[in-house]
Amino acid sequence: MSTTATKPRASIAARTLRTDRWWLAPLITVVGLGAWVTYATVRVFLHRDFYVADYHYLTPFYSPCITDRCGEAAEFGAPLPSFWLIPEAAFTLPFLLLFRLTCYYYRKAYYRAFWLSPPACAVPDGHQRYSGETRFPLIFQNAHRYAFYAAAIISVINTWDAVRAQQTGLGLGNLILWANVIMLWAYTLSCHSCRHIAGGRLKHFSKHPVRYRFWTFVSKLNTRHMQLAWITLGTLALTDFYIMAVSAGWFSDLRFIG
Repeated sequence: MSTTATKPRASIAARTLRTDRWWLAPLITVVGLGAWVTYATVRVFLHRDFYVADYHYLTPFYSPCITDRCGEAAEFGAPLPSFWLIPEAAFTLPFLLLFRLTCYYYRKAYYRAFWLSPPACAVPDGHQRYSGETRFPLIFQNAHRYAFYAAAIISVINTWDAVRAQQTGLGLGNLILWANVIMLWAYTLSCHSCRHIAGGRLKHFSKHPVRYRFWTFVSKLNTRHMQLAWITLGTLALTDFYIMAVSAGWFSDLRFIG
């Protein structure tokens, strides 16, 4: 019997043989997500300049507004007290955070950028061991589908906010609110879980033409899931900033009708 000798593996001292700027994408992610989280955190706990009563503009960071600080903005009641640790959107923020954290794209983004696991292709992991998503706290990543249901409900609420504001006429704030709602729906529907819900477990698409068409539509959106994830961070921040600026009196809303 003949045997073939196995050559020993080459010993490479360098961390990676990549010569391109592989570190740039994780760095941009850290800066971008870090800046957004900082801004959102400050705004959520600022507890002011979140509503323009004249035009019914309510920032999505405070929707639905449910503390007794909300005043007119409390469309669904105000069951919570005005304690500074309780944000106005206390019922929705945890679900939105869970939806974003468990999103397949965001998992890739922050695993690479913040955990260095791994920071890029062909670059060693920053950790000695990896147990997958089977232990606490990463086991909660499996709750993404349920977070999607909650995010869909929240998108409905944001849509109602845009409709409610439309009743006073048309201004730049209305256009910004609608642009944000449309982008949020596009991001929510482009979710991998939504795609599976639309077309998963079907053996014959021909027998389910409506679901097949919806699955085709969601699949097209799904190819832009990463871009939509970043776009919605921008539209959320822009919408909040504009409403804050108008509410604080920095400038007036540009009105077209009404």
